[in-house]
Amino acid sequence: MSVDAIGLPAELLQAVKACGYKNLTPIQQKAIPEIRKGHDLIASAQTGTGKTAAFSLPLLELLLKQGEDNTSQHIKALVLTPTRELAKQVYENIKNYSQFTTIKSAVVYGGGAMPSQSKTLKAGVDVLVATPGRLLEHVALNNVNLAQIKFLVLDEADRMLDMGFLTDIEKILLSIKHQYQTVLFSATFSNKIKLLAKQFLKTPKTIEISKQNSTSGKVKQQVYWVSESRKRELLSELIGVNNWQQVLVFAGTKESANILAKELKLDGIKAALCHGDKSQGARNKALEQFSEGKVRVLVATDVAARGLDIENLAYVVNFHLPFLAEDYVHRIGRTGRAGKSGTAISLVSPKDAKFLDSIEELIGRRFERIVLPGYEFDQLTEINIKKASQREQDSGKDKSTGKNRYRAKQEKNQALARKNSVKESTANVAKKTKVKIKGKKKKSMKKR
Repeated sequence: MSVDAIGLPAELLQAVKACGYKNLTPIQQKAIPEIRKGHDLIASAQTGTGKTAAFSLPLLELLLKQGEDNTSQHIKALVLTPTRELAKQVYENIKNYSQFTTIKSAVVYGGGAMPSQSKTLKAGVDVLVATPGRLLEHVALNNVNLAQIKFLVLDEADRMLDMGFLTDIEKILLSIKHQYQTVLFSATFSNKIKLLAKQFLKTPKTIEISKQNSTSGKVKQQVYWVSESRKRELLSELIGVNNWQQVLVFAGTKESANILAKELKLDGIKAALCHGDKSQGARNKALEQFSEGKVRVLVATDVAARGLDIENLAYVVNFHLPFLAEDYVHRIGRTGRAGKSGTAISLVSPKDAKFLDSIEELIGRRFERIVLPGYEFDQLTEINIKKASQREQDSGKDKSTGKNRYRAKQEKNQALARKNSVKESTANVAKKTKVKIKGKKKKSMKKR
């Protein structure tokens, strides 16, 4: 369906065309009419399918019909998001959609400067995009008044629940004094989301564009079966040999992300970091460098799993699989967006097996385990090491205190096992193959 066919006000139609929009996506075709009718709505669709425009365009249309009201500090529409990255992205979209109107929008999030945010809010804002925690700070300081809100959006609501924002959401809703329309958008459509909708929405309409927790058919998904100690080496080879120029890599922790980025740089691969320990300015700079192609790899934790909209991103790599299977869907959703194709690769060792099983069960498919020549390993040995470690952990747990009496011994044994594995892997590589990246010999794997 063409964007001309839905009868947007001239100012909005001019804006969406200036943004390059020609046709509506399925979620936009179904959600916009329901929101226009004033219904509360719970909608689920794959990430990257245009959810932001689906709620933003009817929201802005509603504000245009209500006319100008410059009452200071009284917000008319509120969009709550779980992360600062998503908040910034949604704000930029709304600002672009309303560029030919007098509607004022703003964004507030943790890590941003409070004085400048306070000044903006006190000057008067029609549409506010916010993360829950920072919004409550502004409410407590009387920088913003939520009493007159007519339109509320809970964007990526499932992620907000996962991050523990339910109590904050409840506090925010108690600040709204009049009847308002609520729209809940989510990448997944879990039972938790249904319970949230039942609690806060009034006889909502339900839209589900795709199968729950499904992944885009445009994304090619592959699993490489590899020893944990050689994941970084394999990642460097895949990037170097295939000449990948823009790769988003997800690590399990901030510490592992730091180590991985450092080792990639030693391999001659420019990498930047994006995780919670980085300042907002540093994260913005990393994203900018990555988007502009100044660095080939962006190493991130799940803070970047949602909200990042990197145009034409071709490759996503799970260096560590996520603990929650649902986060796999969001991670790989960073590629294959807006109908484009992409590739998602997971580096999986025996210790990741249970997480891979959960992912396969969630999305309803079984992956082939690819073993790249030169990266074969004794799977049985690694599995036995994992099982022995788990048995020792279980047997060492004091039932009265829940503390592990043999933690130091366990860590010592694990370090020894990793050291031996590295030595064996290095010897195998020397015999079977010599991996080169950019014409230089690969360095031996460091002790991890």
